[in-house]
Amino acid sequence: MATAHHFSLTEQQVTLISRALADPRRYQILVQIAASPEAIPCAQVLKTHPVSAATVSHHTKELERAGLISTIREGKYASFVIQREMLNAYAQQLITL
Repeated sequence: MATAHHFSLTEQQVTLISRALADPRRYQILVQIAASPEAIPCAQVLKTHPVSAATVSHHTKELERAGLISTIREGKYASFVIQREMLNAYAQQLITL
């Protein structure tokens, strides 16, 4: 059985992730991105959440800053991809408290 690569997060990384996930809308956006088998376009996130594009942009920037998602830019379009390794490291760190 293969084991996932595990790395420790710094206290700052744990704090950034915790703050990012503390916001209900941000958490919902992360769940939506995680559920997609491939990069999810920003327009699709906007359709699901009845908020302005600026609000979605703010939330996705916070998720990216925390290392939970990556943004793929193609011209003026953006898509988002979950960073499962970071999310798994965060969960593992919480389990070992």
